[in-house]
Amino acid sequence: MALDPITMLTITIALAAAAALYLAIEWRSIREPSLLFWSAGFATISVGSTLALLRVSGMLLIGIWFANGLLVTAHFLFLLGVARFTEVRLSRAWYLIFLAWLAMLLLPDEPSWSKIMLVANSLLVALPTLKASFLLRPHGRSLSVGAVQLRFVLLTHGAFYTAKAISVIIPGTLIDLAAFRGEIIQISLVEGAMAIMLIALSMTGTERYRREKRIARLAARDPLTALYNRRALEVRAPRLLDEVSSRRPGALLLIDIDNFKLVNDLYGHTAGDRLLISLSEMIRSVLPEGALAARLGGDEFVILLNNTSCERILGLGSKLRYRFHQTASEDFATPEPVTLSIGASLFDQPPASLAALIEQGDAALYESKRGGRDSIRLVDRTVASTELQR
Repeated sequence: MALDPITMLTITIALAAAAALYLAIEWRSIREPSLLFWSAGFATISVGSTLALLRVSGMLLIGIWFANGLLVTAHFLFLLGVARFTEVRLSRAWYLIFLAWLAMLLLPDEPSWSKIMLVANSLLVALPTLKASFLLRPHGRSLSVGAVQLRFVLLTHGAFYTAKAISVIIPGTLIDLAAFRGEIIQISLVEGAMAIMLIALSMTGTERYRREKRIARLAARDPLTALYNRRALEVRAPRLLDEVSSRRPGALLLIDIDNFKLVNDLYGHTAGDRLLISLSEMIRSVLPEGALAARLGGDEFVILLNNTSCERILGLGSKLRYRFHQTASEDFATPEPVTLSIGASLFDQPPASLAALIEQGDAALYESKRGGRDSIRLVDRTVASTELQR
């Protein structure tokens, strides 16, 4: 089968339609707006390529001007999709692209028309494509393989259209848009079909990676408070605990809400959930850099600190207790006060396991509860404290 312009356009129509359908199916399952923009872009290319076939029948306005306008629109949709993916707000100046394309209707009908039209069309495709590639630059953070591939495919695609616009000024260049004649047009049709395949594959890989990351993130979080769950804490805690030394002591704070059952009984479980969420937000607000916080279950929370001291632990615990008591007393009138009991353990040697460390915190928490609640019980297990006790 000869790769003549009609054949290449037919292949382009089929590839673009397939890419649009596949991305639309992906969008239905994960609801990412970027997929919807990209799907619409490929659908627009499919329609534009279909209209381009009409130029051989003499319908030049639809087959050339309108078809190429849809090509520009498709690449603008690609840019919108990348902007949504990277969470960047585009300037309204980008919409002037369409005004520039409308101005092409004013071009005089003379021999140079095909060249001017090709230059204008190429630059209006190159600009949003190169901008999309620019938005995907790493910014100092790693990108998925799909996003990196998409970035360089768009960069190459945009560079090709820029080169195509420049090549028009070469003396003796033959360009006839109405009859698909000229090497530039032939090469462009082949490049377009290849670009569709590469861009579609890259876009799919990009969103699939994001979906997998989101699933992993959700699996590591408590669904109510968005703090880490116990499993995620067990995965992340070893790195923090390995850094513990006599110069950089670590600490565990086990936090429990006193009389939490009264809130559920008197105000309902929805009110209890709101109180748990409020506590989680308080924990985030006082959490030092490098520390970990998790919800172990029910009304029990844990904080892991590194490079800390008795004074810092007591200060953090007191701040939490004060804020929580103030919030709970304002929102819920209960027969007994809803407060926080905290059991803390300071250590300068890596523990045998996180479970063993939580047991130590649980013992300190029990002492806090037995001592009247609404208090913090701190056990200093550092070597210096042990020697002083001896």
